[in-house]
Amino acid sequence: MFDLRNYTLLILTLLILATGCNQLKGEEILHTIDLLAEKEGIALTEKDRIEFKGEEEIVDEELPEVEEPEVVEEEPEVTPSQEPEKAPSQEPEINEAEPVISEEQKAAENITGIDKETGLYIVSNPNSLQVYVNKNRRLPVGHSPSDLVEPNVTHTKPKGDERRLLRADAASALEDLFAAASEEGLDIVAVSGYRSNATQASIYQGHVNRSGQDFANRYSARPGTSEHESGLAMDVSAAVVGFGLEEAFKGTDEGTWINNHAYRFGFIIRYPEGKEHITGYGYEPWHLRYVGQELAEHLYQNNLTLEEYFGYHYELKE
Repeated sequence: MFDLRNYTLLILTLLILATGCNQLKGEEILHTIDLLAEKEGIALTEKDRIEFKGEEEIVDEELPEVEEPEVVEEEPEVTPSQEPEKAPSQEPEINEAEPVISEEQKAAENITGIDKETGLYIVSNPNSLQVYVNKNRRLPVGHSPSDLVEPNVTHTKPKGDERRLLRADAASALEDLFAAASEEGLDIVAVSGYRSNATQASIYQGHVNRSGQDFANRYSARPGTSEHESGLAMDVSAAVVGFGLEEAFKGTDEGTWINNHAYRFGFIIRYPEGKEHITGYGYEPWHLRYVGQELAEHLYQNNLTLEEYFGYHYELKE
């Protein structure tokens, strides 16, 4: 059987929901019911109004809470022209591998390998009269010539000083050179011959302390790279320059004679004038190096240094 009262309540409920009035509470709900009922021409009793208020509150409570959907922001599509600059990636650390030296290269260049600490080539023939050492090539650690003797020449160093010594072949040739110079009325004096590694280290550091690193590198060798350690080099001077080791020696009679005749006795001016960019050292007119008569004459006649003669390992490092 059709129930007009329930139908009326249903209609009012739907009207409230349709008009958004379901958010109203208490007296506001009753007032809204009265207005809607009057508009629709429906007569409500007090009982209807009370029951309707309770029903409306139940409907209001049963409405589920709607969760707002999570908004996911999509990254905008980037065109090539809009593409942001990427931060520079950090280059991976590269460990340089040790250079590989073939047996053929070792034999051709008279080396055993490379010193890991200094990067210098280590010579394989330290006892050769033509051993080739410079800023890029060093003697083996602990090397000491076994045939050192004291040449019978005038020397500025006291008896017992190791710097009076030379290897036997070089000592004999130096005696001949001094004798020939003396016959010409020249007074040449030996100043510094063989030096142990410890002595060379002390001399080099002394130059650094007195005159700075650049000066030391120009006029003194780092320990291990000095020809004096080979026992084949002798510094000479004359009384006219106070027995000093200086370029002024070049202008003396003794210095001029040495420059023109040393090769006849197997010696060369190891660090000649105008070849500093090749040898790495300043001009030293006093520094004699024994290489044997044949090679000495070849180098002298062709104006060559040992670097130019051998043709390798003289690219100067910073």
